[in-house]
Amino acid sequence: MLAEERGGVTEGLAWLGRTPEVRASRTIRVLARLARFVLFGLLHFRVDADRTEHPPTGGYLLVAAVHRGWMDPFLVMHGLPLEPRVWFLGSGPSAFDARWKEWLLHRLGGMLPVWRGGVGVEQHVASAQAVLDAGGVFVLMPEGGISGPPDALAPFRVGSALIALRTQAPIVPLAIVGSQELYVGKRFATRILPATSARELLGDSWDGRPRAGGSREELELARRLTDRFADLLGPQVAALYPATVDPPTRPRRLRWLTWLLLSRHPRAG
Repeated sequence: MLAEERGGVTEGLAWLGRTPEVRASRTIRVLARLARFVLFGLLHFRVDADRTEHPPTGGYLLVAAVHRGWMDPFLVMHGLPLEPRVWFLGSGPSAFDARWKEWLLHRLGGMLPVWRGGVGVEQHVASAQAVLDAGGVFVLMPEGGISGPPDALAPFRVGSALIALRTQAPIVPLAIVGSQELYVGKRFATRILPATSARELLGDSWDGRPRAGGSREELELARRLTDRFADLLGPQVAALYPATVDPPTRPRRLRWLTWLLLSRHPRAG
């Protein structure tokens, strides 16, 4: 397990050591402007963002797919207001392949890490609840890694559904496509779907009462909810993907950007 290889890890709130911030500091605002200038000014990335649906002002879970590269968190943030801040349940191995990256993310916030072989889902439920209680947005990418086809979902893991069941927070699905390959002028697409909830998605198959943590009944509910996430996002991903595909004759300058911020453990999480 990666947690054991590292000699033990702290995750979530234990790693952060403070209440997750939901206000954007001056530093965050400056960095957001800088990132926008580099990505959309210098590199000419283009995002077709469908914002027909308006998410709640805060205090909700955002379930996003597909996850195919390091650009995806920027696409999530591009589709949402700067405040309240978004916090990602992110892969420690992918983000912390260098100690300076871990230090920087700890200082800036915006991520609560998970490690394969770590402490279990309870810590991440607590992380999500802390963000929700503060009025922030907690982002889940249920695929758990970046491997998979560019136009379809990879299998979803049940952890996101367990967090949704235990917090019973509003859920906003977000379809994102286009990040599997990066180059100057690359096109992406995002679409915010109507806000929903675990209770609404499960319908009559769930009475809304929590099940014992770790029980067979809870796991079965989580599997069903995971399938509902996929039912919502899969068709949207397939519909959005064609608009992000450039013809083979288009120059792909600076294609090495695809791997720029990827670690040697891209699938860990």
